[in-house]
Amino acid sequence: MTSCKDAIKQWEVKNGKPVAEAECVKLCFLMPPLNKMDPALKELAHVEQLALSTNQIEKIANLNGFKNLKILSLGRNNIKSLAGLEQVADTLEQLWCSYCKIEKLKGVNCLKKVKTLYISNNMVKDWKEFDQLKDMTSLVELTFNGNPLAEGFATIEEYQKAIQDRLPKLKKLDGIPLVSAEPDEEE
Repeated sequence: MTSCKDAIKQWEVKNGKPVAEAECVKLCFLMPPLNKMDPALKELAHVEQLALSTNQIEKIANLNGFKNLKILSLGRNNIKSLAGLEQVADTLEQLWCSYCKIEKLKGVNCLKKVKTLYISNNMVKDWKEFDQLKDMTSLVELTFNGNPLAEGFATIEEYQKAIQDRLPKLKKLDGIPLVSAEPDEEE
């Protein structure tokens, strides 16, 4: 497996500059892959966007000190839980975690500033879990298709209504703009 320290060194060689100068760092699809978010990530604490997609990471960890992180991409990993995001809750605006193994949404309640959540093709199968997304008060865009909970609706409209009834502020679901029953505050 590749360590975060080695991945960062590889990034610097490939990009011809130190990570200290970067706002966006992508450590995706590494061979051999990353299997954990180890303490060496602290070297990236200044970035606004961090992509660790398409590796074999099993849990979210070591994000303490990330004071500028707005976009976190963790898709296509072996992540089962969203626990570990508390340290970036004050700055995170987008969380991309599709194609993981997420079944439980415990931990999303702290993500008050996240506007965009990509969590499609995971293992969420319970409305009780889904309802934790209500705590994400800034959420306006969600991709959720491909989860067991999204299956079994007779029509796309039924699916959209079930989601929209639970998240009335949502403006886009699975890439499709929603017509809101609630008027905008500006009107």
